[in-house]
Amino acid sequence: MGIREDIRTVFEKDPAARSRLEVLCCYPGLHAIWMHRIAHSLWNKHFFFLARLISHISRALTGIEIHPGAKLGKRVFIDHGSGVVIGETAEVGDDVLIYMGVVLGGTALERKKRHPTVENDVVLGSGAIVLGPITLGRGAKVGAGSVVIRSVPPEATVVGVPARIAGPQPASSGQLDHDRLPDPALTVISQMLDRLSRLEDRLQAHEESSPISAPMSTPISVITSQKNVLKGNKQIYSLLKDVIDPAVGVDIVNLGFVKEVIVDGANVDVNLVLTTSACPMIEYFKTQVKRKVLSINGVENVTVNILDEPWKWDSVSRQAFQR
Repeated sequence: MGIREDIRTVFEKDPAARSRLEVLCCYPGLHAIWMHRIAHSLWNKHFFFLARLISHISRALTGIEIHPGAKLGKRVFIDHGSGVVIGETAEVGDDVLIYMGVVLGGTALERKKRHPTVENDVVLGSGAIVLGPITLGRGAKVGAGSVVIRSVPPEATVVGVPARIAGPQPASSGQLDHDRLPDPALTVISQMLDRLSRLEDRLQAHEESSPISAPMSTPISVITSQKNVLKGNKQIYSLLKDVIDPAVGVDIVNLGFVKEVIVDGANVDVNLVLTTSACPMIEYFKTQVKRKVLSINGVENVTVNILDEPWKWDSVSRQAFQR
């Protein structure tokens, strides 16, 4: 746990590092860890007041509060560090990356193990709060702003409040792709909407194939197929209003996602412009749009194109949304 090893760790985990002198003089995360080692040594020798005093001075100088009783492993790096709080019974393993605002807090008033255990190679995103005597498994990743109140299995990524498992961790070690974190709640909602759409299709198909279930007062000649017949683009737009963006609960037409619908005989092209090209719901939108348009008689092929254009919520969409 030498100074040279700590400096190498900074260069490995922070691309902003330019020189050894800069790292030595301008990285409060390093200063806090070095002062914690002194305080922790005094704490283990039962010089409790002196250990707390050094911890207090470290907090004043660096903005990072590490209780002298906390255990930190090798090559722990606190990036920026402002607002980081690590409680007395917390245990942090080797090669852990901690961003600013992280709290490893306790949930009990008794003098017992009440703070988290963070195993090796864990990444804690900015503002993440981990509470209680739980364990973050080796290689786990905690998304920025998440509140973790349950143990996290190894190699898992958790996000949200309270944090939920969002998926397995990518292969890149020691990194957290803050711009690519999945949303487990959004995924569940989209799956529910997809399931609902499928059930509606099955119910419609059942009604079409069961004319006997119609009221006896209705002549059989009046009963016709409920499958729509293509009458123009307006009908397609009307059907696409059933495709809901689960992130905001508004249909893709009123959100202005549908730029244009092109009908060429039995072929239909639907051009969508999304808020971002990295939208996690792209496949969901494609599937739902195809299902809705294919429900129209005479339509055989549906192509959904995601245009690489900036999304604009035009005045027509705003008015439709406000009604």
